[in-house]
Amino acid sequence: MMFRPVSAAAALALVLADAGAAAATLDPGAWTIGPVIRGQNYSRLMPLHPSPGPGRGFHIALPQAPGSLHYVTFRHGSLTDKSRIVMRYRIEAAPGVQVVPRTAPQMPAQITLYFQRAGDNWSGRGPYEAYRWYATFATQSPTPGSHQMVASFDQNWTAVQRSSARSNPAAFRAAIAEADQVGFVLGGGDGYGHGVFATGPARLVVTEFRIE
Repeated sequence: MMFRPVSAAAALALVLADAGAAAATLDPGAWTIGPVIRGQNYSRLMPLHPSPGPGRGFHIALPQAPGSLHYVTFRHGSLTDKSRIVMRYRIEAAPGVQVVPRTAPQMPAQITLYFQRAGDNWSGRGPYEAYRWYATFATQSPTPGSHQMVASFDQNWTAVQRSSARSNPAAFRAAIAEADQVGFVLGGGDGYGHGVFATGPARLVVTEFRIE
């Protein structure tokens, strides 16, 4: 097989295309704060999109009760041939402020990488039990400071009820191939995506989100 050398202009175009894709991932207008199900937004008292900055990232002012932040996603499409998700973020909070689960404020909050298969009806029943997938092995507590989460697609992702990537590999592969929304969820207590609020002024700043 013969390979043609890549011209300097073509190489530059590839670099710029990659940079553009990375920048688009951090475009706050491309991300949705939700989930929005049959017209109802389950993130209470929140804007539909994050706010731009600082820098090339975006931020979300964390709500105080009775508000709550649940899902933060963007439309990516198929994850076939992708190997992992990398997210860098930080939590900025006034002294003594905590991020806590909406359903169990006495327990630690959680932030988890996530993707969703196209066509989900949000019932979590029958085949739809395996349409939403959570990187529970990489879950972190959203505490003040800078953090990084990494989730590879060869690890044991968890679905809505009982399935995992190891126990139901066919459903996981189908979800990867037909992926739609990608992002992260916040919760704790009785669910990874059941929402959090802050006990005082705080914000979540996303500085990097890559799908490699």
